[in-house]
Amino acid sequence: AGMNGTAIENFVCVIYNVSFMNCTWHVGRTASGDTQYFLYWKTSRKEDLTECQNYIKDNCGRHTGCRFQNVTIEKKRAYFLVNASRSGQNIQSHEKMIMLYKIEKLTPPLNVTVNCREASHVCEISWQPPHTSHVKRHACFKYEIVIENK
Repeated sequence: AGMNGTAIENFVCVIYNVSFMNCTWHVGRTASGDTQYFLYWKTSRKEDLTECQNYIKDNCGRHTGCRFQNVTIEKKRAYFLVNASRSGQNIQSHEKMIMLYKIEKLTPPLNVTVNCREASHVCEISWQPPHTSHVKRHACFKYEIVIENK
């Protein structure tokens, strides 16, 4: 339902620093300047939808995203709904299901140390896995090391 082009576009969410999530979107192509969008989400079908508490706004004061804190990936899926209101106009809503583990941007490895022996030209590099809320086995990580001679 709603006029074509009024729904948001390019809805994207990213989890970073273990428990923070940002979701952003672009205003619909044909939505008027006084259209306001509202984001709701839940992590299971049984839960009630919860509205965003910390909106990101554009220069016109329209909601174009949301910042979340204390997000956990224990439940793998999240359901998102963005609807809108404008006096006298029917606005299209946008729904999306996201697998949360797929949108996490991992922190770099921790406590990276390099010990080189000049005589043998051998270096030992060690590190600890990045912090994450959902990966329990360290063997799940793959690392790439780039060595530059200077």
